[in-house]
This record gives sequence, C-alpha cells and structure tokens, in this order.
Amino acid sequence: MGVTNGATPATPGSGLGHELDAPPWLRVEMTLMATANAIRAAYDERLAGLGLTLSLASLIAYVADYGPVNQTRVAEHLGQGRAVTGTQIDRLQADGLVERRPDPKDRRVWLVAITPAGADAADTIADVDRVLRAELRNGISRSDRQTLAATLVRLQANLRRSTDRTDQPADQPADQPTDHQGVTT
Repeated sequence: MGVTNGATPATPGSGLGHELDAPPWLRVEMTLMATANAIRAAYDERLAGLGLTLSLASLIAYVADYGPVNQTRVAEHLGQGRAVTGTQIDRLQADGLVERRPDPKDRRVWLVAITPAGADAADTIADVDRVLRAELRNGISRSDRQTLAATLVRLQANLRRSTDRTDQPADQPADQPTDHQGVTT
C-alpha cells in the first residue's frame, strides 16, 4: 500500500494499486516531466523581457561565474551538444553579452568570456532566479526539498545504470535498487 504519484493514496478497496495501474499522466515520471516543463516555461516567461530563455540565461550565468571558458566545457556543464552551445554563443555574442577570445594556452581554442553587458544581464538573471525560486518553494520545507533532491539524484543514478548495463554487477539484478556505493537497499 502506498501513494500513487504522491497525489492519491492507494487504499484497500480504492481500486488504486501500484502507480503502473494509474493512467500515464499520473505516473511519477510523467509528473516529473510535466513539472520540469512547467519550471522551464516559468523561467522562459520571466526571462523573455531580457530577450532570453532559460538555456541562454544558464549559459550567461555559467560564463559569468566560471569564464573565460571554452565552448566544450560550457556544453558539458549545460548538458547539451557543442553545436547547440555554439549557436547559443553566436546569438549571445551578437547581442553583446559574451565574446570569444583566443585561448593563450592553445591557439586552436576560443574562450567564451562575459562582457560588461553580459555581467549586468547575469545580475538580472540572478534576481529573476531568486524571486522565482522563492515562489516555487513556497510551502515546501527545506527538509522536503532535500528529500526530493536525494530522490531525484537516486533516480538519475538508476537511469544511468539502466542505460549502461556494462556497469551492472553480474550478481545484481537490473531492477534491484542500490545505494551510491552499489549496495543493495
């Protein structure tokens, strides 16, 4: 007996059992995806006045914090391909928010650096983020957020294991949950 997708308890006689018995829109994975999409849309809406999306704002914030940095590192940090990142950098460069500079250590590489206008945009992005995060977290305790974060990290680890079976120990069934050290839980 448990909770179906955190919303509807599965109680005897309720007709609800395992979350797989629920319609697709009530399964936890669908809820996660819908929530992620809603968060992205909220950020995109708030950043639209700056002419930015969450992806572009994330790139600016990263370069402002860690730049100058090469395009490969930016792409890795954002979890996207180098070509997409290059297109985003081109756009931000055309808007005067970042610039490409030669890497003094490797003349084949260009570094992405923040411009003064980009630094101002990064400050505004941080303000937008602070306000929206406060709104998103309203009524959700720090403990609840930590539990959610730990659960999501575990889900990500499970996903990595399920997509890379070579890491699966021979004596460990694929559907057996493990902790971060590979101990069955």
